[in-house]
Amino acid sequence: MSKDNISVEVVAAKILLVRGKKVMLDSDLAKLYGVETKNLNLQVKRNIDRFPEDFMFKLAKEEALRLQNATSKRGGRRYAPYVFTQEGVAMLSSVLSSKLAVQVNIAIMRAFVKLREVLLTHKDLAQKLEKLERKYQLHEQDIQVIFEAIRKLFEPPEEPPKPRFGLN
Repeated sequence: MSKDNISVEVVAAKILLVRGKKVMLDSDLAKLYGVETKNLNLQVKRNIDRFPEDFMFKLAKEEALRLQNATSKRGGRRYAPYVFTQEGVAMLSSVLSSKLAVQVNIAIMRAFVKLREVLLTHKDLAQKLEKLERKYQLHEQDIQVIFEAIRKLFEPPEEPPKPRFGLN
């Protein structure tokens, strides 16, 4: 896989939310780096001091099963996968020192940044929507009065009483 084949969208689709952290599976990273998952994990284990818990952690069996079902993986793994946070992915570039690894890392970092920007944009939109909802609630009664007046305009006019003929 060359750097030209790696788009931010492809990488962003592989970023998962686990334990409240944005992470990537070891198997997805291995594919991007063009190495086998066991070799990637072997390099990590050889340099384990570079990967504290906030950079990388092993999934619990339940988490792994849930992710396996959610990502439609074929087959199974004997061991629960490792997942890497953005910092862990950055550290991988120092452990995997090929030119491809550097290019892949750049694409992954861009994806994490893009995802953060999207989340911030959504947060801003959510805050604006909440502000509009509050504003609407303050004016809700006034708006209801306006709607009632408009509904009355659509009602057919009342017919005037018919004049009576004759003696009453």
